[in-house]
Amino acid sequence: MNRNLAAAFAVACLTTTTLAQAPMERKPGAEEKRIEYFAGKWTIAGEAKASPMGPAGKITVSESCGWFAGNFFLVCNSEGTGPMGAMKGQSVMSYDPIEKTYTFYAFNNMGMGFFVRGQVTGKVWTWNFENKMEGKVMKGRVTVTEETPAAYAFKLEASIDGGPMALVEEAKATKVK
Repeated sequence: MNRNLAAAFAVACLTTTTLAQAPMERKPGAEEKRIEYFAGKWTIAGEAKASPMGPAGKITVSESCGWFAGNFFLVCNSEGTGPMGAMKGQSVMSYDPIEKTYTFYAFNNMGMGFFVRGQVTGKVWTWNFENKMEGKVMKGRVTVTEETPAAYAFKLEASIDGGPMALVEEAKATKVK
């Protein structure tokens, strides 16, 4: 019995190793190629409104986005200043073919991280999220509107505990040539 168990384990390990090394069949599709709009270097300038998410003030950010190997994930590194001080962050944008949504995961040096799902219609990207803040349900929406191939507008709105959506941040981004 021990020999049979050992043989089955060895076969399972070899099969798993072989599958892990098999070439990837999936190729980036139109959805991943759509993310290409955000590749490159950007300068972002905007304003945060006073909210439960933080104080009001100017926001300036430099961001550099490039494809991770395979061209399925766009990885961005950002650095800037905002009402809460110096910021450094990283984000990853991709497409989830199973859920048929775009995904965006971001985190920063202030210990904040978030994951959102979104859609694109024409030149408007809409990202929706829901999480808790100080024990209250916060629903939010981020809208990114491509104004030109080298400029977009960003707007973050949020609702706390079922209240009305309120503008939290807005900014303009310009691609650096």
